[in-house]
Amino acid sequence: ALAVKLRERQRSAHRLLLREHQVREGTGSAHPARRTLLVLNVPPYCSADSLSRLFARCGRVQYVEMCEKPTPGEKKEKRTSKFFNQKSGKGFQVAYVVFKKPSGVQAAKALSQEGPLLLSTESHPVKTGISKWIANYAASVVDPEELRAEVDAFMQDYDKKTAEEEAKAAEEEGVPDEEGWVKVTRKGRKPGLPRTEAANLRVLEKEKQKRARKELLNFYAWQHRETKREHIAQLRKKFEEDKQRIALLRAQRKFRPY
Repeated sequence: ALAVKLRERQRSAHRLLLREHQVREGTGSAHPARRTLLVLNVPPYCSADSLSRLFARCGRVQYVEMCEKPTPGEKKEKRTSKFFNQKSGKGFQVAYVVFKKPSGVQAAKALSQEGPLLLSTESHPVKTGISKWIANYAASVVDPEELRAEVDAFMQDYDKKTAEEEAKAAEEEGVPDEEGWVKVTRKGRKPGLPRTEAANLRVLEKEKQKRARKELLNFYAWQHRETKREHIAQLRKKFEEDKQRIALLRAQRKFRPY
């Protein structure tokens, strides 16, 4: 447990729980082994920059990753964005501090023997209260040029990936696999309905006409009751006719040995 304080005049200290991040053998992890420090009980006012400056005395910090709860740490291809999918932590969080060398983890674990460390300094103050709200609002204002550049870069990557997949599919078309199976894709003159506004309006109009026909069939309650009565009467009539026919067949049955 590492005791920290937000400022010098703070009386009580906050405890950060530290341990070396370890995973089972054979499990892929996004955080390098022996160089990653797992930090629990991180307060909301503590940011990744604050943790990076706090543990910089133990060694060079490569990066700090913040999340809401501990994760398996599987390797994933993440696309970080300044404008999209940005979640702000509202409560206590978990941090993964990755050092350049393994000695940084051991030095960070030894910090628990020292007195409370300060998170906010004069050169690098930690913003809280109204100043933090103002900074968050200023960061939320979107720069149109930066947003356009990021969207253009994303669309270029998407077009490139789509072209690669189409080229790969064209090469594999008609080529049997190891077991001799040939993958068949749906292609032709009319692969599907055109995704246009006129086509969508036609489909909606047909569905509306079907619903109208069903609603007008038995619009009133008495019409529904009359339909049921007629159906029951027809069933009873057919039942009586079947009874008479069976009785007639039984009466005509005779013993004919030859």
